Amino acid sequence: MVCLGEILMNKNITRRKKLLQIATSLSYIDPDEIPEIDLYMDQLTTFMEDKLNANKRSEDDKTMTKTMINNYTKNNLLPPPDKKRYSKDHLIMLLYIYYLKNFVSITDIQTLLAPMNNNDCYNGESPVNIEEVYRKLFNYEIDNYNDIIKSILSTYDKASDMYDPETDAYLHDMCMVSMLSVDVYVKKKCIEHLIDDMHSVQEQTLKQNAQKAKTAEKVTANSKTKATENTKANRTTTGSKNSGR
Repeated sequence: MVCLGEILMNKNITRRKKLLQIATSLSYIDPDEIPEIDLYMDQLTTFMEDKLNANKRSEDDKTMTKTMINNYTKNNLLPPPDKKRYSKDHLIMLLYIYYLKNFVSITDIQTLLAPMNNNDCYNGESPVNIEEVYRKLFNYEIDNYNDIIKSILSTYDKASDMYDPETDAYLHDMCMVSMLSVDVYVKKKCIEHLIDDMHSVQEQTLKQNAQKAKTAEKVTANSKTKATENTKANRTTTGSKNSGR
C-alpha cells in the first residue's frame, strides 16, 4: 500500500489530484476487522501496522510501538492487559489514541477515555460500550467522508482563485494551509471546551460516588456495631435468666 510520502513525491499527477489521492487513501479499521480473540503485544502492534500503514507520512514512521502502548497504560489512557493479552476493547481504545494524539493532548485524551477505564467517573444512563460507540462513529465517517473531501477540494479551488497553484505554488499552498488551519483551530477549540466540561463532570461524579461509598461504609459499620451490641444484650439477658433459675 502506498504511503502519503510517496504520493507527495509523485510528479506525474496534478497538485489537486494529489490532495484527492491523499484524502481517499487514508486507512481506517472496520469494526468487523478487529479480532474477537485477545492478542499479545507483538500481535497487536503487527495488526495496527498492517492496517494503518497507508497513513504514514514516511516509511520510517511507526504506527504503534510497545513503548507507546506501555506508556499509555502507565498514564491511565489504557487499562492494563489481562495476563499480557489485549482485548478487542483495548484495541479500539488504542485506535482512539492513535487518531486523537495528532491534535489532542494526552491529558485531554485521558479525560475523554476515562469512563471507558473507570465507571466511577461516569454518570450517564446508557452503558459504556466502546465497541458500539466505535461502530456508530465508523459508520458516520463512511457516510459523510465525501463531504470532507469536497470541503478540502473547495478550499484548494478558493486558494487557486487567489494564486495559480503551478506558477505561484508557495503562495497558493500558504493560503490553502492557512484556510485549512482556521478550520482545524476552530474545531480544536470546540473539542477542548467539550473535554473541559467532561473533566468537570467527571471530577464531580467521582466526589459524589466517593461520598456514597463512604456513607454506605458507615451504614455497614453501624449495622455491624448494632448487631454486635444486640448479640451482647441477648447473651446478658439469657445469662440473667439462667442465673435466676
